Amino acid sequence: MKNNVIEIDHLSTYFYTEEGAVKAVNDVSLRIREGETVCIVGESGCGKSVTAMSIMGLVEEPSGKVVDGRIHFEGRDLLSIDKNELRQIRGNDIAMIFQEPMSSLNPVLTIGTQIMEPLMEHQKLSKKEARKRAIELVELVGISRPEQIVESYPHELSGGMLQRIMIAIAISCHPKLLIADEPTTALDVTIQAQILDMLRQIKEESNTSILLITHDLGVVAEIADYVIVMYSGKIVEEGDVVELFEHPKHPYTQGLLRSKPIIGQRQEDLYSIPGQVPNPLELTESCYFHDRCEHCMSVCRTQQPVLHPMAGRQKVACWLYEEGVSHG
Repeated sequence: MKNNVIEIDHLSTYFYTEEGAVKAVNDVSLRIREGETVCIVGESGCGKSVTAMSIMGLVEEPSGKVVDGRIHFEGRDLLSIDKNELRQIRGNDIAMIFQEPMSSLNPVLTIGTQIMEPLMEHQKLSKKEARKRAIELVELVGISRPEQIVESYPHELSGGMLQRIMIAIAISCHPKLLIADEPTTALDVTIQAQILDMLRQIKEESNTSILLITHDLGVVAEIADYVIVMYSGKIVEEGDVVELFEHPKHPYTQGLLRSKPIIGQRQEDLYSIPGQVPNPLELTESCYFHDRCEHCMSVCRTQQPVLHPMAGRQKVACWLYEEGVSHG
């Protein structure tokens, strides 16, 4: 059995506003094995990206804070080590592909300079060696004329090329865990497929573990080994990708899958989950999905379900699967 690369236990990350505390991530636990691709899926605002930012130590205080939990990586709790030690891990052992490459890359620095930085910082390469490696990385991610590209600025490249550059930076130090935050957003389907193929190749060649954040179930079906479904800061279902797609348990997961158009099937109206995501400042001790759920029971309005083991690795947080609960 493969070892876990990272173990997250009871992670809670809050943001503090004048109106109160927003529980962006609320008691989340997950494991990622060696060479495994785990996808976190859910609507915007469900806590996917904040989970990734918490792992990377990029939640800005005092407006945001990891208030509880443990992130265990190679014998160290990333939440308790000092900033210098975390800086040595970030970008080296754990790397991240950010959602918006145009805003994530520095507009006044060349592409080469930005690829060279982690190589010189973490791999201790000389400037000459780092530039040579930067050219190799640009070529590796499928961009032609690499010598010219490393001298270019971000505004001179297309969105697809910039996303490849972000991948080149992320894989430059051979990370053990690669976090990809919606890496195919706003890209056309051809470029999207190429990016996913590239991530799959990285995983196979270097046994890199991948945490992929997305709202696109098509991407999940294509690349995931294990899927985590989040809603309003909590995990509501998780399991192997085949189990979850063939036998979704939680009404929210079922709704997400029903919302996906099926090629070859003509539909008068595309299904959408009724209602709205609850206001994060008004969450109560209830199932957060109860206002939108067609199976809502009285217990759903007053008590919060916990993740309940099902067949295989599948787990679900829903009162429908708790023994002794009246479904009336």
